[in-house]
Amino acid sequence: MWEVHKKQQTVNETDFEGQLAVFFPKIKQFLFEINQIILDKPQQTELALAALLAGGHVLFEDLPGLGKTTLSHALAKLTGLSFNRIQFTNDMLASDVIGINLFNQKIQQFEFKQGPIFTQILLADEINRSSPKTQSALLEAMEEGSVTLDAVHYRLPQPFWVVATQNPLFQSGTYALPESQLDRFLMRLSLGYPSRSAERALLTDPSRQSLLSELPEIFSAQDLLALQQLRQQIEVSDAVLDYILDLAEKTRTGLQGLSTRGVIALKNATQAYAMIQQRAFATTDDVQAVFAAVVAHRIGLSELETQQLMQRVPVSY
Repeated sequence: MWEVHKKQQTVNETDFEGQLAVFFPKIKQFLFEINQIILDKPQQTELALAALLAGGHVLFEDLPGLGKTTLSHALAKLTGLSFNRIQFTNDMLASDVIGINLFNQKIQQFEFKQGPIFTQILLADEINRSSPKTQSALLEAMEEGSVTLDAVHYRLPQPFWVVATQNPLFQSGTYALPESQLDRFLMRLSLGYPSRSAERALLTDPSRQSLLSELPEIFSAQDLLALQQLRQQIEVSDAVLDYILDLAEKTRTGLQGLSTRGVIALKNATQAYAMIQQRAFATTDDVQAVFAAVVAHRIGLSELETQQLMQRVPVSY
């Protein structure tokens, strides 16, 4: 009986690795194409793709004009998913996001008119310009892939991915995202200023909009759902799990340590990053690559402070 089980396990592992290997060329092409649009930011584009493969949402925090919206459009184009953009403002209502029940005179009953959240990729632009009440309209959607209005439950298209941008809080007209909202984002990323060579290329090359229109569709919705399923099978050894737990414990010496939800997010992102490195197993290097992006916004530290915290935890496995 043990021999039969062992043989079956070997076949299943081989099948998993074979399915995964089919997608490796697509992952490589995806990164090549997006790095033609977002110049000299390979780490950020890898992390954005890792978030997508992990089924997690992304928050970009930057000054206006540094490419956040362009990157969001590129991600939508390369995945071939349906795409909507919401420009958040201080007078926006939750119904502007979710939708509203309107009375139909012909049939003498209320009908639900879907809001822009009913899409596969939602760009929530300048999300922190709206009030916390309006921001909270996204909570259920981000956590469960559904929305509720007047006690009626509506499923959102799958896969559903929120790419939000926010301006630094020192800018006027911004509201800090509540902790419950921040926790729904798998990663917080920042593009930052481009390098001098990248900025020169932006001045001399065709506009980003014309390049965006030429991007091919690399992944289909079915591809992404399959990759998200395969990600769950990426091997995470006991040693890597212990390293993740050591890091989590280190964050908990202050007032706001990493929650269990955050620890699970770190593991998921680690697996996704391993996929991008074309491996069927995760390493401590993968944990380190995603750590700051996954953890910093959850524990109230800057990316640099989070990196410094990580460096105080030895890798002894």
